Amino acid sequence: MRDRGERGSVTPLIIGFAVVVALLVAVVVDASAAYLRRQGLNSAADAAALAATDGIQGEEVYTKGLGKRAQIDPAAARRYVADYFASSGIRARFPGLDYSVETTANTVVVQVMTPMDLPLRVPGVGTNVRVTGAAASVVVVSD
Repeated sequence: MRDRGERGSVTPLIIGFAVVVALLVAVVVDASAAYLRRQGLNSAADAAALAATDGIQGEEVYTKGLGKRAQIDPAAARRYVADYFASSGIRARFPGLDYSVETTANTVVVQVMTPMDLPLRVPGVGTNVRVTGAAASVVVVSD
């Protein structure tokens, strides 16, 4: 005779493990997609900040000479960043792209944001996910 205490089905256990594994896979895939999107946005922000400081630095040097420090004009920095985003095709790569530009005396900081549809739906995670990236560039005049 068999002991009745050891009878049962392993099916609920297997289904439970399958659900846990599926959720883990979904979380890893979504996190990886968001990380890659953020890396792309960081690169775009870096390129825009560099375009702004390069344009400002060149403009400053050609119009006013080297002096001790090239001052950043906030309006010019915003214009260079807008020109970069308009001409680079970044908006096609990141639909819904929005950005902000902040300046100090010698620094341009560009922050970019875009909505993202996650590849897999995970319960409890919103569908309106925004990913951001940021970069800064400094204008330095050296002797």
